[in-house]
Amino acid sequence: MRRVSICVVILIAIVAVNPGVCANNDEATVAALDTQYQAAVKINDVVTMDRILADDFVLVTGKGVAYNKGDLLKAAREKSTIYEHQEELKQTVRVWGNTAVVTALLWIKGSTDGKQLDYKLWFSDTYVRTPNGWRYVFGQASIPLPKESQ
Repeated sequence: MRRVSICVVILIAIVAVNPGVCANNDEATVAALDTQYQAAVKINDVVTMDRILADDFVLVTGKGVAYNKGDLLKAAREKSTIYEHQEELKQTVRVWGNTAVVTALLWIKGSTDGKQLDYKLWFSDTYVRTPNGWRYVFGQASIPLPKESQ
């Protein structure tokens, strides 16, 4: 028992001296989760999207339209958008305790309702740590960037 106590004390000391160890792990976890989410959107994977999105999720677009989890899952089920690309080109993750924000440049290429899409936009995704792991709770997307700035 004494050996276990000593190990716990050493672990606490390591984290106290280098708190970035846990933060870096959270950053990597959230980065991977957000990349997984974008990949699920690309293939209209409703199961993965449902697992990652919080039940009270909200997305606000640059055009001022708000979508909830049900809206996104319905669109994925109906395959209203078919993607060639739905990838993050640049990604930064910042973690503050139980909240993380992913800011990324996203490339979207495909078609929605027969209309061709090919643009980039910036977005910020907010994740919150829950008892069941990190969940995506809020997204804010810019309008499509002008071609010359892409």
